[in-house]
Amino acid sequence: MAGYALVNLIREYCDSFDVIIPFKALSCATLIALGADNIILTRMAQLSPIDPSVQSPLGPVPQKVHPGYARGPIPVSVEDVIGYLDLAKDQGLKREESLLKVFENLSNKVHPLILGQVFRTRQEIVFLAKKLLSYHMEDQEKIERITNTIYKGRFSHDYIIGRKEAEEIGLPVIKPDADLERDIMNLFLEYNSLLEISVPYNPETILGSEETSTGVFNRAIIESLDLTHVFRTIKEIKRIQIASPQAPIPIISYQEKILSESWIMDNSI
Repeated sequence: MAGYALVNLIREYCDSFDVIIPFKALSCATLIALGADNIILTRMAQLSPIDPSVQSPLGPVPQKVHPGYARGPIPVSVEDVIGYLDLAKDQGLKREESLLKVFENLSNKVHPLILGQVFRTRQEIVFLAKKLLSYHMEDQEKIERITNTIYKGRFSHDYIIGRKEAEEIGLPVIKPDADLERDIMNLFLEYNSLLEISVPYNPETILGSEETSTGVFNRAIIESLDLTHVFRTIKEIKRIQIASPQAPIPIISYQEKILSESWIMDNSI
């Protein structure tokens, strides 16, 4: 819903909504791209299928977690649930009692309310994709073809849709010339540096030799002609030791506490 809401908001303020994709725009970002009049793709650009996951307190909890980390529910992939049921049918389980047993086994692993949410989410994502495409397309057959391809025609959430394939399935692709592509990639590298997109998060980088330290993280940037707003998180990080019966020596772990988190204006960037 976040991607759908963003497209609707942006379209209230512009006559033409275009997106520029220098590198990865996956899942929800792909959904945003479906709502654009033009999708400007570099040669490195990547889209993906838009099969969602359901996150809920009722979700399944992993049996084992790393010491020091809370055991929380894990997301449930909508298409993984559907794939499990399709697998049962493909293996020849046609009788009602056999399919009932398969469903009962699934219900024992995944809460029934989550399964209901999975069904609703599957219908919702298809509706949103078609709705976003209809903002700039009138050909219903084309909308149906794009939606089927992006949603369920590529089997895996990890499947990469490159520029050539995006054009083949009917998306409004624009290929930038060499000068524009160079400018796009230079801007991407600037954002990559500001947001540390390519830097894996490691508390030790913030702590150094200290036991407690404060980290500042720029997590998103919105720019207009005259203003720059940054979504900034400031958190306190503390190194701790946890005794474990399975380990002869204490295990190093971390406690993190968010001190502040908000959009701020920062025209120094």
